[in-house]
Amino acid sequence: MKVTELHGWQVGIPEAREIQRGLAKRVSRSGDVETPRFIAGVDISVGRGVALATGAVVVLSYPELKVVEVRLSRSRLRLPYIPGLLSFREAPLILDACWSLERVPDLILVDGQGISHPRRLGLASHLGLFLDTPTIGCAKSRLCGQHEALAAEAGSRVEVVDEGETIGVALRTKTGVKPVYVSIGHRLSLESAVGWVLKCCRGYRLPEPTRLAHLAAGGNLGP
Repeated sequence: MKVTELHGWQVGIPEAREIQRGLAKRVSRSGDVETPRFIAGVDISVGRGVALATGAVVVLSYPELKVVEVRLSRSRLRLPYIPGLLSFREAPLILDACWSLERVPDLILVDGQGISHPRRLGLASHLGLFLDTPTIGCAKSRLCGQHEALAAEAGSRVEVVDEGETIGVALRTKTGVKPVYVSIGHRLSLESAVGWVLKCCRGYRLPEPTRLAHLAAGGNLGP
């Protein structure tokens, strides 16, 4: 899979934040994917007590959502966890795994934020720009913004708003479980992003692409 190096990764915190502000202007917040053949999920797992991590990309056929390819990348992380700068910690590892893919996904779901980010460039948006591929942020927690109470039924949703701007949706994917936080990554509208997350759910809180990527990164995805 083609990876475009838009900038280097060995940067300080102030420069990283400026890079985010600049790249945020290049994110496309419109579009859809009409007939995808392959949908991918990405995630990383960090070993306890060490900075060694595993990045995983799992490619699924659609609409069957069957695994057709798994790629892993392992290395030491370059940065500690810094709120708002997760992409500078995780993206190089994920991009290395994506680079070796034989099947190019039409859509990528990311366990992380898209534009639902203080500078509107979370991990999903950062990856989308480097890969020039439609991406969706599907995070397990909220980084910024506020939302109203959410009904308990599956499919319920409320907008997440930050400084007067709708930056995502809190989405209940399974009745009675915590919501996920969906946001535009790149080259998709918010409505399309929400729709694809729901289409990729198979009875779990997490959609299949990111659920399986989480298992793969932790070494728990069977053959």
